[in-house]
Amino acid sequence: MQRTHYNTTFLKKKFPIVLICDNVTHAPNIGSLFRTADAFGVEKMILCGQDITLGRKIKKTARATEKAVMHDINNSAYNVLQTLKEQNYQIIALEITNRSTAIHTFSFSKETPIALVIGDENYGISESILNSADHVLHIDMFGQNSSMNVVQATNIALYEITKQLRTEQK
Repeated sequence: MQRTHYNTTFLKKKFPIVLICDNVTHAPNIGSLFRTADAFGVEKMILCGQDITLGRKIKKTARATEKAVMHDINNSAYNVLQTLKEQNYQIIALEITNRSTAIHTFSFSKETPIALVIGDENYGISESILNSADHVLHIDMFGQNSSMNVVQATNIALYEITKQLRTEQK
């Protein structure tokens, strides 16, 4: 029998992960990121950029998860990351670069909270943030395309991170 939202037996858990959205502005993507953050037990989501508001289109896609996921809106992702660095967060940027490492080969530690940075739908993560990140990770891809939707990439990254954090806790 198929399970519903009301009869699943998934463990409710929060992970020490803050999702930083660097100029992610497309309303359906933001709404989907709320659902993803909720599904993977993300501690907090911070939307960074100019003129970001939680409008009707975001809320429609988020399906009420914007009420369940702690979140903030801030103009500067760089400033947010500097504050998190001072709080001993490990800054992980999700981007394909000439120095990035495949995410599945990286070992995440539950001892250090994680700030996962995802980037603008068209331009990715800003260079200043890539330069200040502790690690830049990418998702291996095997087709001709060299990028994927920011929500799809975030789903894969959070799956890998939480999979490792769950395994460590056993």
